Amino acid sequence: MDMHSVVVGTSGTTADDVIAVARGAARVEVSEAALEAVSASRQVIDDLAAKPEPVYGVSTGFGALAVRHISPELRAQLQRNIVRSHAAGMGARVEREVVRALMFLRLKTLASGRTGVRPVVVGTMAALLNAGITPVVHEYGSLGCSGDLAPLSHCALTLMGEGEAEGPDGVVRQAGELLAEHGIEPVELREKEGLALLNGTDGMLGMLIMACADLARLFTVADVTAALSLEALLGTDRVLAPELHAIRPHPGQAASAANMLRVLEGSGLTGHHQDDAPRVQDAYSIRCAPQVAGAGRDTLAHARLVADRELASAVDNPVVLPDGRVESNGNFHGAPVAYVLDFLAIAAADLASIAERRTDRLLDKNRSHGLPPFLAGDPGVDSGLMIAQYTQAALVSEMKRLAVPASVDSIPSSAMQEDHVSMGWSAARKLRTAVDNLARVLAVELVAATRGVELREGLEPAPASRAVLAAVRRAGVEGPGGDRYLAPDLAAADAFVRSGELIDAVESVTGRLD
Repeated sequence: MDMHSVVVGTSGTTADDVIAVARGAARVEVSEAALEAVSASRQVIDDLAAKPEPVYGVSTGFGALAVRHISPELRAQLQRNIVRSHAAGMGARVEREVVRALMFLRLKTLASGRTGVRPVVVGTMAALLNAGITPVVHEYGSLGCSGDLAPLSHCALTLMGEGEAEGPDGVVRQAGELLAEHGIEPVELREKEGLALLNGTDGMLGMLIMACADLARLFTVADVTAALSLEALLGTDRVLAPELHAIRPHPGQAASAANMLRVLEGSGLTGHHQDDAPRVQDAYSIRCAPQVAGAGRDTLAHARLVADRELASAVDNPVVLPDGRVESNGNFHGAPVAYVLDFLAIAAADLASIAERRTDRLLDKNRSHGLPPFLAGDPGVDSGLMIAQYTQAALVSEMKRLAVPASVDSIPSSAMQEDHVSMGWSAARKLRTAVDNLARVLAVELVAATRGVELREGLEPAPASRAVLAAVRRAGVEGPGGDRYLAPDLAAADAFVRSGELIDAVESVTGRLD
């Protein structure tokens, strides 16, 4: 396997594999061992299909219609019909990376030898990913139970050569045309295969994995922006001493404090809290930054544990067990994933909230310890960053609404057969918005904090802070001065935060941060 390939097989799939396929150009290969396991489980399904006893998903209808026995001549139609009828999504298109993650994770489960599909289904799913064909999936249609049904159905529809999909050129076309263009034969589904393509937590899991990767970066960004704000406000770094965090041994808190301390090493701005206007202690938004960001880090660690467990799972119903039994189960219920998706939205909202409070303190002349009002060039004539903080506050307010958990909701479906659902897909969708907003909030703090540091004339910032100042100015974010069209500065700061350049600038001085 080269560095641009991901092998699906018996060795397990990692979060990095998912991201490489979803966001990168990694090719997907299916191991021979996996294909052998798939063939063996298919033989179990073929044997059951030949017997007169009804087996759910093989020779029966679905959901509340499982009471009907389906005769052999109607079973191919049954599998086609479940895909067509369940491809009932509505709303805006879901992002390409989400659909690719969803498809790859479903492929991972199909290749586990627990779903009973034929090798041709596995091979065709891999071929779609490698051809860069992305089914059109819509925002609404999953309740996060019985799997992400509508999203997965739209993917299965493409496998059949039906519906719409986006080609590698980004143009949406008929799926049948795209498959033909890439030499991919549409799959004619047989017993259980339609059901197996739909019955997983793959959409919510894919979004969880990508959110975890994004939040890991943003927690480090938040440590940097908090350190810059502490400098700009002439705060003390004594509260970051490791011995203080050792007596409350939350690992995330210790990591955040250590990051901030390394950013501030050699600063000539820290420790002035006892000068002209003596302070016994800095405000909570400064002093408690490691406690809040650290709690988020620990929440992230728990979410990653859940994601890893789900990655190790084969989610389908019914499932083919190693001893050859085919058993119904409830493993498709998305509760474990939904809970941590909601938990991360809470952590992201609180981190954004404390960052906004630091920004507001930087802009308020009554609390900024000598900085000009709103960090303006000529206050009164200039408004400075006044409205940047409005934008930041609007983002934080939305994040608080997005932190309301989806997983406590449930709405019955399928004639009360599916009477409790997880709403995990909804939790994932709102978390994606929250993560985007968090990056924007931290970008605004970065703009304010760097401007505040530069306005402390005669005091030398830390070497790491100087590296950030140089990098952010190269990225197109201007420093102090008169008012100007501000949106481009904020957009440049946002791109700077998301790209990883902020962390790169700091680590060029400090070495790798946690």
